[in-house]
Order: sequence, then structure tokens, then C-alpha cells
Amino acid sequence: MVSTGQVSPDWYDQPQDEWVLLVGGGAHLLIEGAGEMVLGPGDHLLIPAHVRHRVTWTDPARPTIWLAIHFPAGAESGPDG
Repeated sequence: MVSTGQVSPDWYDQPQDEWVLLVGGGAHLLIEGAGEMVLGPGDHLLIPAHVRHRVTWTDPARPTIWLAIHFPAGAESGPDG
């Protein structure tokens, strides 16, 4: 995904886990119950299923490039457990 100053109009509440990597640019991500995170290139995090979150800022001066991978909740340990 590429953002150029966009923010989330509403909270995301997804049924799957999501792993996010900020490849370039900058962003602020608000995670319910954990506060706001400032993300820069190379920062990554796992957002468990049904943890509400929203993007509150992306850099308007340069593209913010995200890699987001969604997978079934609890599957992060892989096929061998």
C-alpha cells in the first residue's frame, strides 16, 4: 500500500492477524489500549485479530510504503506450532 498524507477515517477491527512493515516514509498508528506508535522505515509489528487500530498520520511530503500481510488468527507460529 502507498499513502501520501492519508489517515484512517474509522477504526480497523479485522478478523485476522496482520503483520505490518513500514518500507518507506513515516506514519503514526494508534492501537486501542496501547497508544500511538511512531513508525519509520524498517519498523514492523504484529496486530492480533480484533485489536482496533487506525492510522492517524502519514507523511504528506513523501510516499509512505506499507507491506501488510493478513493471516488466520493465531497462525503466526507456523504449521509446526
